[in-house]
Amino acid sequence: MARPLRVSFPGAVYHVTARGNERRPIVADDEDRQRFVRTLAGMIEEHEVICHAWVLMTNHYHLVVETPRANVSQAIHYLNGQYSQAYNRRHERVGHLFQGRFSGILVDKESYLLEVCRYVVLNPVRAELVDSPEDWPWSSFRATAGLAPCPPWLTTDWLLGHFGTRRATATEAYQRFVAEGLARDRSLWSEMRGRAVLGSQAFVSEIRARVAAVEDPDLLSPVAEPWPETPSMDEVLAGVAAAYRLPVAELMEPRTPYREARRVAIFLARRVARRGLAEVAARFGAGKAAVSKVARAIGSRVRVEPALRGRVEASLGKWKDLTPWKMERPDPMENGKT
Repeated sequence: MARPLRVSFPGAVYHVTARGNERRPIVADDEDRQRFVRTLAGMIEEHEVICHAWVLMTNHYHLVVETPRANVSQAIHYLNGQYSQAYNRRHERVGHLFQGRFSGILVDKESYLLEVCRYVVLNPVRAELVDSPEDWPWSSFRATAGLAPCPPWLTTDWLLGHFGTRRATATEAYQRFVAEGLARDRSLWSEMRGRAVLGSQAFVSEIRARVAAVEDPDLLSPVAEPWPETPSMDEVLAGVAAAYRLPVAELMEPRTPYREARRVAIFLARRVARRGLAEVAARFGAGKAAVSKVARAIGSRVRVEPALRGRVEASLGKWKDLTPWKMERPDPMENGKT
């Protein structure tokens, strides 16, 4: 039987699973688990993936990810490859850690994403490893439920936005929603259409409309839909320098007095020119952690500071429609955080 081909397009949402080779463990202890979480965070940052939910089990993991850049394969290959190398070095082993190709089921965000996120965090309970999802530290449940600090790489606002506008109320409702999932009798995956899509008939029709040719009615062919054209790093730097009336060289100076301009340039290099952490860090003479922190900080500020947003858009000129707040979905919690 032919395997379903990967459907990839900007904004697609997937339930991703990867299992250990021959169903063997992919973690031996908490040090391995912490390494996996760090690698997951790196994947999300490097490939600009949105992670709504995750869980790490003993011999497999589940992720619910959204891909604004239509790059699910590259992102998961990074995660599996980087983690496998680290695991093999630590345990002095060779060979494949994961079993074959990862599973990536396309999910209808409007109809099924909540259910899939609930299914993921309930895995340890269904496996009888713990009595409650809050007892399993290796998942997104505690952070989403407000029981632990939320790491910057986990996106919870879309999920919690379905349960209320005040965060305290939303987290309590989310906890009840997850608990109610244990009483669900029917299998979520029995509702899959074909072998790679979980969604309504309308969603399947929308996906098929993206497909150029379908040779087998049970298969979905990959979609060649490019991410919108983006400016180069040099074009971003020139735009920021012009907007702030500075020479480009001033943006490269770590001790420049024009700190906002430098930070905006870093932010746009990451989020609009879409350059990797290592490349941006090298160009600005900064560490990767510092670049990541600056990009996140400016990204948070532009959503609540209209004046800064205007300066950022002025820096982009003809590219201003590529600003993240125009390319990404609205934040339902933006006005309801407590």
